[in-house]
Amino acid sequence: MTATDALAHYRGKRDFSKTAEPRGGRTGRTEQPAFVVQIHDASTTHFDFRLEVDGVLKSWAIPKGPSSDPHDKRLAMPTEDHPLEYAEFEGVIAEGEYGGGTVIVWDEGTYRNLTSDKHGHETPFAEALDRGHASFWLDGTKLHGGYALTRIRTVKDEGREAWLLVKQADRHASSHGAPAPTRARSALTGRTLKRVAAEATAKGS
Repeated sequence: MTATDALAHYRGKRDFSKTAEPRGGRTGRTEQPAFVVQIHDASTTHFDFRLEVDGVLKSWAIPKGPSSDPHDKRLAMPTEDHPLEYAEFEGVIAEGEYGGGTVIVWDEGTYRNLTSDKHGHETPFAEALDRGHASFWLDGTKLHGGYALTRIRTVKDEGREAWLLVKQADRHASSHGAPAPTRARSALTGRTLKRVAAEATAKGS
């Protein structure tokens, strides 16, 4: 599947004459693959965890956010693939539009694949996700070290899945969970959700 095909679901949910979200067009990067964690104050406030895979951002909604504590098992619900440009998106999605609410980039950086087979050979990351388990190392502004995503449930008739995001026990492990979304600041601009919303209101008035 091409990146364009992978984004059909994303584009079908949005009216780009009413939202500033990127339509997408970039198909890949020459550097190490990117990851981003966004806080999304929509109908429910949650964290969106995204990994660059095959020209798109594979995405999971994580209600409690990523944790640096290996004892925390964070529920991660898959959402539609997003374009690579979404890694830099901050702003307010208009009320009444899909995902309406405020978005900030809480963390961003690069990652590397740690998934291997029983012989120690690296498993392609997309293949690892298809199989339901992927291990990776994050080099972010806030998140560091090894993590794993594991599929724990699939409801085939409804097309729904549930995954867990868990920190690995390494030198970057700690007892710290994700911050309260209302106090969290953007890794790109230092702004809070409240400030981004206020600036959008002032700009529109």
